[in-house]
Amino acid sequence: MTTLEQLRERLPASAKDIKLNLSVLERGTKLDRLQLWGTAVATALATRNAELVRTIVHEARAHLTAQELEAARTAAAIMAMNNVYYRFVHLVSDTEYDKLPARLRMQGIATHGVDPVAFELWSLAVSAVNGCGKCIDSHERVLREKGASREHVQDAVRVAAVLAATAAVLDAEAALAGASA
Repeated sequence: MTTLEQLRERLPASAKDIKLNLSVLERGTKLDRLQLWGTAVATALATRNAELVRTIVHEARAHLTAQELEAARTAAAIMAMNNVYYRFVHLVSDTEYDKLPARLRMQGIATHGVDPVAFELWSLAVSAVNGCGKCIDSHERVLREKGASREHVQDAVRVAAVLAATAAVLDAEAALAGASA
């Protein structure tokens, strides 16, 4: 199994800043253990990069319980669906769509079994990776109402940004390796 350190070392010189920023998972943030590692798992899943997912989930097992890990997976799965739907509602010119019920099953949002602020942070981070402005606004508003600071919100999105960039670099390197074969 690839460790986070091994993954970091494999990144090319062109991704030096990404390599340095990956230390956010080790040196910490304003996020607690659950918030940080759940954000890492949910956003790694949102990137769809298999190597990053395997590495982050492997590392997260030392920090999250099985239930917490499953809840992070739930956040990523639900946001994969919701971000497409609500991004459409946000971007389409016809505002009547906003008045229609989504009619999408979202039980996992209520039954995840972990701290609600942590789950909201994960949902926000995945929404940032997926580029859904409507979901970003909604989750940020809920987080602020529940007492999360702007720094907590920013840290979750920063983790998402670093992992999304890591996945992009890994995908590009794989494409470049294939091009030279």
